[in-house]
Amino acid sequence: MWRIFRNRWVLSSKGREYRVAVEEQIKLQNVAVGIKNPIKVEIIAYRPDKRKRDLDNLLKGSLDSLTKAGVWEDDSLIQDLRIYWGDHIGGYLKVYIEEYHGPTQSD
Repeated sequence: MWRIFRNRWVLSSKGREYRVAVEEQIKLQNVAVGIKNPIKVEIIAYRPDKRKRDLDNLLKGSLDSLTKAGVWEDDSLIQDLRIYWGDHIGGYLKVYIEEYHGPTQSD
């Protein structure tokens, strides 16, 4: 998503397109925005094809795009973050956000 241009990191054209797509989905799905309290985020990632991929590479761009779309004030509000692969091919993410209440007795 990021490229170096004239010795500065800039968002690539694909990165800008991704941010626009995220903002469109936020509007289409009528997602509440402006979260200001600690949160728990769970992400299910559905691979676009059967190739091997690194799951952790999906986080930075996705979370930054949700921040830019105004879902939360800043991704530093995330206190609990989980990401895992979904069980079918699809090429998309499902993101679940809920208020963070801290660890439970069973944790």
